[in-house]
Amino acid sequence: MELIQYFFSTVYNVPELIRLVGFVGIAAIVFAETGLLIGFFLPGDSLLITAGLFAAKGDLNIVTLIPALILAAILGNGTGYAIGKRTGAALFSRPDSLLFRRDHVAMTQEYYAKHGGRTIILAQFIPILRTFAPVVAGVAEMPYRQFALFNVVGAIAWITSMTVVGYSLGSLVPDIERRIHYVVAAVIVVSLIPPGLAWLRRRNQPTASRSQAR
Repeated sequence: MELIQYFFSTVYNVPELIRLVGFVGIAAIVFAETGLLIGFFLPGDSLLITAGLFAAKGDLNIVTLIPALILAAILGNGTGYAIGKRTGAALFSRPDSLLFRRDHVAMTQEYYAKHGGRTIILAQFIPILRTFAPVVAGVAEMPYRQFALFNVVGAIAWITSMTVVGYSLGSLVPDIERRIHYVVAAVIVVSLIPPGLAWLRRRNQPTASRSQAR
């Protein structure tokens, strides 16, 4: 239990996490969050904004950081799509575990049913959905060319906007590194609002409607 607590305390201490894993580690985290089902708990928006702050201080190179992370997100989304394509509807009968919840898949499926292919772009900015949207697109057998277009556009928009926001804050706000934990906390809270609202809406649905959605 102590090992698990240490792991999560390290993961969510984003500045320290970046110092620990470096450039390659940041790219690996972006890939895991967008491409692996167990990656939904990893920091996304807060990681990118903090990476931008580090780049503004000169600890990372923004010119190489953004393209590398865009590539990692594109490859991650593509991996998620392949997982969905291969597992199909069987994914919905997979048992819940510490790092997998069927409700996350069902919630994303409902979002996909509402927004269609745009979900791949919109979900890049929403934790949890960001992980499961490519998988659901694969399950739904979205044509790969269409998925690839949304994938590239979404990855570019998400990575560029978040890192540039962090870089701008680091360049314009004096001594912001002393308040970096407040910035990270604010980003985490704001980013969790959309999935939180989606979860509440789903929870308030009648049981029959929820079963039908699955």
